[in-house]
Amino acid sequence: MHPVDAAVAAVRLVDHHVHGALRDTPDRAGLEGMLTESDRPVPPWMTMFDSPLGLAIRRWCAPLLDLEPAAPADEYVARRSELGEAEVTRRMLRASGVERYLVETGYAAGAVLGPDEMAAAAGTSASEIVRLESVFEQLATDVGAAAAVRTFPEVLAERTATAAGLKSVVAYRFGFDFAPDPPAPAEAVAAAGAMLATAGPAGPRVADPTLLRFLLWSGVDRGLPLQLHCGYGDPDLDLHRCDPLLLTGFLRLVEPRGVDVLLLHCYPYHRHAGYLAQVFPHVYFDVGLAVNHTGLGSAGVVAESLELAPFAKILFSSDAYGPAELHYLGAHLWRRGLGRVLGAWVDEGAATAADAERIVTLIGRDNALRVYGPGCAAH
Repeated sequence: MHPVDAAVAAVRLVDHHVHGALRDTPDRAGLEGMLTESDRPVPPWMTMFDSPLGLAIRRWCAPLLDLEPAAPADEYVARRSELGEAEVTRRMLRASGVERYLVETGYAAGAVLGPDEMAAAAGTSASEIVRLESVFEQLATDVGAAAAVRTFPEVLAERTATAAGLKSVVAYRFGFDFAPDPPAPAEAVAAAGAMLATAGPAGPRVADPTLLRFLLWSGVDRGLPLQLHCGYGDPDLDLHRCDPLLLTGFLRLVEPRGVDVLLLHCYPYHRHAGYLAQVFPHVYFDVGLAVNHTGLGSAGVVAESLELAPFAKILFSSDAYGPAELHYLGAHLWRRGLGRVLGAWVDEGAATAADAERIVTLIGRDNALRVYGPGCAAH
């Protein structure tokens, strides 16, 4: 084994942005639907096991279920159903080498494990990342527009008393081409009122850019690390409006406030995120979601993430939601890609083995521990 591979395998990771693993065992259609960012049904003439992620699952997850590498899809699905979701989750999480999960709970949380349950299944620790939009939508439903805007900072402080950080999905709800400065309270109240007046059976949904700006700046005022989804996601977003370079004005205004901003996933704009992480001291990024979904080609994405930004500004994440295969592969594919890049640097004399080990530890865990501080502590 290459010395770099040994260092990469040994690091105990902090997954700084992740969601829960499934509670119940899905049927094949349900499983395949969670192997894509599309929210449309998988067409009957294809299978998601014939994809970069699908091949990676069959290659590297099958042995964890006592199957041969690259087991046929039918055999794989039957075996995970036989074992049951709890056992699949236990095996995948414990094989990932993750020591701490920072679990974002704002998306379809009822179908997946919460932070404490993730910690129990993995035999590790976990903390919560709180989604700004979810807190405000519930608050506005309960107390109305004016009271929600007036009391949101206090409610957010209570809701995040033990949280590691905050997250916004402004990229999904509007895009990053919003006015960077905070809105006036009256503007936020008017936008919240319009949101409640047009709410459907599923409840209100924050989508107005004025209201989204209010939430972002309330998050900045709270002072916790602020995560922002960037780039690649499901068809609910307009990808061209999710380029993190569009956040430049907002990032300039946030900088004097001393709040760290974490750009999540970023693909195909991860090079843009690397630039922002280089030039702004409070900006960090990862390539989490892209590593899983590029599967066998993920080493290239990992390599591109190392092109420009200082290594102290890059974090590891999986952004896994649902099947625990995503939690395992997020870590495994990241290790595989990083080992290839750093091993080549060492072999050509561009870096020492000690350099490589330091880089692995920085990105894999130490940067997250520094950024999230006490919020990253074991629960």
